[in-house]
Amino acid sequence: MDDDRAAGLVLGLACGDALGRPVEFETPARILAQYGEVTEMLADGTWGKPAGTVTGNTVLARRLARSLVERGEFDPADVAERFVAWYGTTPTDVGDTTAAALARIRDGEPWDAAGRRVRETSSTPTDGNGCLARAAPLAVAFASQEEQLVDASVESSRITHADPRCTAGCAVLTLTLSGLLSERSDPLSAALDRVDPPDALRESLGPVATGDLAIDDLDSVSGDGDGVVDTLRTALWYGLTAETAEEALVAVVNRGGDADTVGAVTGAIAGARFGADALPDRWLADLDDSDALRALARDLAALDVSGTPARSERPE
Repeated sequence: MDDDRAAGLVLGLACGDALGRPVEFETPARILAQYGEVTEMLADGTWGKPAGTVTGNTVLARRLARSLVERGEFDPADVAERFVAWYGTTPTDVGDTTAAALARIRDGEPWDAAGRRVRETSSTPTDGNGCLARAAPLAVAFASQEEQLVDASVESSRITHADPRCTAGCAVLTLTLSGLLSERSDPLSAALDRVDPPDALRESLGPVATGDLAIDDLDSVSGDGDGVVDTLRTALWYGLTAETAEEALVAVVNRGGDADTVGAVTGAIAGARFGADALPDRWLADLDDSDALRALARDLAALDVSGTPARSERPE
């Protein structure tokens, strides 16, 4: 595996997260009026944090990655425990589905039941995108082990997001990332064929894979990224079609909406595609813990992972 691409995936995720964080929940018009075009790491904005501050997207991705590195395998119970420890810090940016599932685990419910129970008992949609960005490091650890990558991606989603669109969406994302890391041709089409996702995902992502989706088509959907289908459609389109990683991230975060999460997923895709050296130095200089993230990517790439998740469920 190309170490620069592995580092690009991890650092790109964090860059997109931090770049989008100040304009989360904003509309394109409000972003333009307040900031002009966002091309730099901004301070304040949504959540009022310093420039380069990441959100739970990057924090949970790092926790999952540290579990992989320290245990030498994907252990969903350990990952869930690390997620619950983060939840115990009362983060401001935790989504409703994630919060509900982690609260259940904290209160004693098994990791492999909590997400399902949230889905069964919730009166609101549980197909949110909170499972996506954090799954990205799996693509580095399991880059050469497709079956284990699918299993781990599904299980990592099920900790909080058990909706089939979420479990399959995580698998499609990580398989696409793995293909980019290995410089395979048409990695999204291969991922869709391997996963055979629910109709909503296939119908949304198929035109991205075939190149039949234009920017006007993308703008005809909400683009706010709150759901896993919309997030993947937007992030994959920008991440796979942009001429540079910077172009992809600037374009996607200026759409507003769930800008940090869509930015993080887009950043992982663009980073895996172009490599860390293609990310702007000025972003990396402002980014929280960029050296530690680069080192974590090296550790992930060096892993010789073995075994499969404690439970294995193919995406429906």
